[in-house]
Formats: sequence, structure tokens, C-alpha cells
Amino acid sequence: MLAAFDALLQPGRFKDYGPNGLQVEGKPQVRRMVSGVTASRALIEAAIDARADAIFVHHGLFWRGQDGCNIGPVVGWMKQRLALLLAHDISLFAYHLPLDAHPELGNNAQLGRQLGLTASSCFGEQSLGFLGGRSDGGSFATASDLARLIENTLKRPVAQVGPAHSAIKKIAWCSGGAQGYFESAIAAGADAFITGEISEPQAHHAREMGVAFMACGHHASERYGAPAVASHVAAQFGIHHQFIDIDNPA
Repeated sequence: MLAAFDALLQPGRFKDYGPNGLQVEGKPQVRRMVSGVTASRALIEAAIDARADAIFVHHGLFWRGQDGCNIGPVVGWMKQRLALLLAHDISLFAYHLPLDAHPELGNNAQLGRQLGLTASSCFGEQSLGFLGGRSDGGSFATASDLARLIENTLKRPVAQVGPAHSAIKKIAWCSGGAQGYFESAIAAGADAFITGEISEPQAHHAREMGVAFMACGHHASERYGAPAVASHVAAQFGIHHQFIDIDNPA
């Protein structure tokens, strides 16, 4: 299964914040797999209830250059999560930037699909951002119309900054905490930029550059890649797959 995930997501192409692939080894045979956004204790407990043999997530346990030989102190929340995985012999697969970037099944591709957007090119560091427009070739009469579509689709409020009444044709998007891609989106000619979070500088850039910035939630923008990839691989192996969404307001 690890080989299938690696072949699909090609983690070797990316400089990432932590290890991609198998983070915790469980039983050798997988019959049931659960996918989710983050390897939280709540997701692990839900996977145990679902009798899962493996969990596939976007946000794993190990970050900032940690690896299997140097994971730091295993205490507190880390001990609790690892203890549950090890006690129930559950494998944990985690893919961060490779899951964002996959052109068909990744977070950005799937977010665009949910919003009715089609990418024509990529932009930003490691070409993670998507640039395109409405799949039907049309445009949004105003930025507020696009914001309402996002809110109705993702079922959560959108923090919108910048011009509210300008027409929107060219749209850039990058899921999660990609607010740092905003300037690259502006340079690529975007009329609007969609991501999960906003930081203080982006509000000023949006107002001064006349480009709409829309923050729709880190978790909300990354709910779609993990189940798409896990379902695809589960079908290859003929195993049961279930997506479990642990709500997160962030």
C-alpha cells in the first residue's frame, strides 16, 4: 500500500516540513482504511471504533524535519496518539505537500472541483498554487458572489478582504495555510485568491492591489484530498474505505 501511495503522490518531488509516507507501522494486512484531515486523537479513536487497520491523513504526527530516529519527547498528546495506534496495531500514512499538489485527487484539485473551478496553470513555490477560473468559462459578477459560493459549498463563513464589487474572472487558490502565496497569485494576474487562512499583511495587500482575498478555513479547504486519494488506493486493493471528518473551526 505504501508503494501505491508513493507512486501516486510522488513525495520525492517535494521539499516538505516533515516525513511523507508511513509514519506509524501497524498490521501487515489492511482490510479497512479510514481517511481524515489530521491525525488527531479524535480521528484515531473514531478509526478504532470503525475497526480500521490503517489511517490516511494530510496532517500527520511528525513535523519540522523529525524522522523515525529523532521524534523528540514522546509525552502528552504525542504519547496518547501513538499509544492508541500501537495498541490497536493501526498504520498511519500521512502526506502533506504531495497531497496538496496532485493534479486530480489532491486538495487543490478537489477544492476546485467542489467550487466549480478548473485550473489552467500552477504558480508559487513548488508550483503548489492553482490558477484558472470557472469550469463553464464564465466569470463572477462580483467578489462577493464568489465568496457566497464558497460559503454555501464549504458550509462556513469566509473572511473576505479587498474589492467586493469587482468582476472576478481569473482565480488563484491554494488550500490550507497558503496565505504567503498571495503575492505570487497577484503577480500571476489573479482577480481573487482563495486559501484557508489570512495573516495581517494580506489584508493590506488585498486593499492596496485591488485583488480579493478569501480565507475559507484551513480544515474546510483541505477536507477533500485525503478521501479522494484514499478511496482511489482502496479501490486498487479492494478494501473498505471510510472518510471521517473531525470538525475543526480553524
